[in-house]
Amino acid sequence: MAIGKSAEPPVTKKMAKTIAGNLVKQDAARTHALGLYESALRLMQEGKFEKAHAAFTKLMATAPAELSERIRMYITACTQQMGAGKNTFANPEEQYDYAISLLNNGHYDDARQHLQQILKKDPKADYAFYGMAVLASMTGEAENCLQQLAEAIGLNPKNRIQARSDSDFQDMSDDPRFTELLYPES
Repeated sequence: MAIGKSAEPPVTKKMAKTIAGNLVKQDAARTHALGLYESALRLMQEGKFEKAHAAFTKLMATAPAELSERIRMYITACTQQMGAGKNTFANPEEQYDYAISLLNNGHYDDARQHLQQILKKDPKADYAFYGMAVLASMTGEAENCLQQLAEAIGLNPKNRIQARSDSDFQDMSDDPRFTELLYPES
């Protein structure tokens, strides 16, 4: 009598329970989709609505069915936030005032973006160079501050006088190049 191999029970994949108690097959595609979903949510929470919108839209094609409705809701929310973030300005000076308010509230990247937009439209906007110099001073970029301030003074010498009493340049006051730029006659 031949001894046969004993039949082992077939291996089954583990089933995970969801909060609702349903059994859901945990597979690589689902795990990947959930990771993408969490990444898109993180982008949204960070205020990066355009990137989150793109991530949710891409995810929509492969998302598990139970996430589809939430993803649609988040896509709509991202679209609304992207539209709400668009500012319109009557003139460059109004945009400059907005950029300075962003700067004063610590939103340096947004302020830089607005100042760069002004300079792109008008490369001779001395006040925008001055704003960039203030921004550079506040963010500890001494070289950039000196370059931007020199450009602002070159376009409008009155910026030299204004910079002498501007407390936003206090971090630059010990730099001899800064003093030389503000007091060239010394």
